[in-house]
Formats: sequence, C-alpha cells, structure tokens
Amino acid sequence: MDATKRKALESAGWKTGDAADFLEMNDEERQLLDARVELALAIRRQREAQHLSQKELGARLKTSQPRVAKIERAASDVSLDQLVRAFAAAGGKVVVKATPHKTRSEARTKQGVTPVGEIVLQLKTSR
Repeated sequence: MDATKRKALESAGWKTGDAADFLEMNDEERQLLDARVELALAIRRQREAQHLSQKELGARLKTSQPRVAKIERAASDVSLDQLVRAFAAAGGKVVVKATPHKTRSEARTKQGVTPVGEIVLQLKTSR
C-alpha cells in the first residue's frame, strides 16, 4: 500500500498493518512464521531447479504428492523439521550458524557458556 493511501486510511481512523498485526503475533511468532514461509519458498525453488515433480520429491521423503504441496505452502500441520528435511531431500543444504552477543558483559554467564545472540539459518541451493 502506498504512503498516501495509508495516511488517508489512518486519518479516517483505520488501522493498517500486515497479517501478523491482525493476528496480534508477538516477535517470536513473527520470526517463526517468516522462517517457515522462507523455507517453503526455498523448497519449491530448489525442487524446480532440480527438475523434480512434487510426486518425485514425495518419493524421496517417503510421503505423498499432496503432502509435498502442503509442505511447499508451509501449512500449519507441517513441522519445521519436515520443512528442513524437504529442503535437504530436494538437494539443498542447510547451514545453522549461531552468533554470540556483541559485548563480553552480555556474554558472561555463571557456567561460562556464551549465550547465543542470533541464529542464522542459511539455505544453500545446489544446481
């Protein structure tokens, strides 16, 4: 939506936002939803790059073509584990990198373990 239209709606008393705003999702829920959607899109792109049909990917996953269709749209009954497995089965590579907090004072704990500040899930495609 362009800024002029948004401004006009807000001045008329309407609230604007995305689906996550409408569903009143917190930051953690938004991050998980974003990760699920990105994974689902990556699975489809990777499957198509490998010239695989949904049925062929289903055979690799030991599941059905309709289940692969659900995986590719990140349906609510598809687990994060299934999404990652499908990406790998389509020929992609999943790399998980954990980065520590920026400052030492934030990184100190009683056990001397450095807490993670961010986890990056990197999806590498193969062609």
